[in-house]
Amino acid sequence: MRRAVCPGSFDPVTNGHLDIVGRASQMFDEVVVAVLINQSKAGLFSVDERLEMLATVSAPYANVRVDAFQGLLVDFCHSNDISAIVKGVRVAGDFDYELQMAQMNYGLGGIETLFMPTNPKYSFVSSSLIKEVAKWGGDVSPHVPDLVANRLRERFASLPKAV
Repeated sequence: MRRAVCPGSFDPVTNGHLDIVGRASQMFDEVVVAVLINQSKAGLFSVDERLEMLATVSAPYANVRVDAFQGLLVDFCHSNDISAIVKGVRVAGDFDYELQMAQMNYGLGGIETLFMPTNPKYSFVSSSLIKEVAKWGGDVSPHVPDLVANRLRERFASLPKAV
């Protein structure tokens, strides 16, 4: 079985993420969307919330499953019989960073990384930008699944407003 992983924080998942996952799902028998558990970084959404949102929005892809991991991605890959990492690349800066990660992952565990250029309509979309726009009441619905847009509205409605 040809199995790949699409790793990330997915805080929150965007349409750009889903575009990469969907395209990867056409190339591999199984794609694991793996949420990094980073205990030194507080996310807007908990890992469980991210897993639940990802499972819901990736449900149309029958060969995609969602999981979480902490530690080295290559260890996760080895324990899940994953031979490839798929990463979306928006701009040259993404490529510079991801190339270093790819070379390290190959050196550590022989895991190949495939870079997939982002669809141009998502080239400016990042989870950080989505959170910033949503925090100030901007409409992010064209850039995230409806479920995520609703969760962002709910989350920011429940937080105290900055002065």
